[in-house]
Amino acid sequence: MKIKPVISDHIQTTHTSFEVDLHIENNVTFICGESGTGKSALFSFLEEYSAEDKRIRCFNFLDHNKAYKSSIKRSKGKLFVIDNADVLLDDNMRNYIAFDGLNQYIIIGRNPTGLLLEMDEIFELDSKKTDGKTIFTLKKTF
Repeated sequence: MKIKPVISDHIQTTHTSFEVDLHIENNVTFICGESGTGKSALFSFLEEYSAEDKRIRCFNFLDHNKAYKSSIKRSKGKLFVIDNADVLLDDNMRNYIAFDGLNQYIIIGRNPTGLLLEMDEIFELDSKKTDGKTIFTLKKTF
């Protein structure tokens, strides 16, 4: 379900020799891909970036037993980055996220089922090495 970004349409940050340059078109962006493509590294870079930008909140498998669901449901104007979404997001949370027009999401996982996304809202992480830096961007799966 396409809703324009609530928080940001562009995230750019640098961590040592890595640069993240994400252009985001909708309020839910799903990132999938094979193991070893940098998805967890991307999460850690965005988690570090969230220390500077308090609008960003990050959750991963380590938060499985924490109150992240109620935190999401109580929030307005946040960008949630969720890694290991297949572990964290049950059907009820996927449904909530699909209709949440008050927050924005970057979801990293393998299964976008239940998020009501169209194919052009599902991305793979792309990385290119340029001048000694690895630059992470998004590419559409189709």
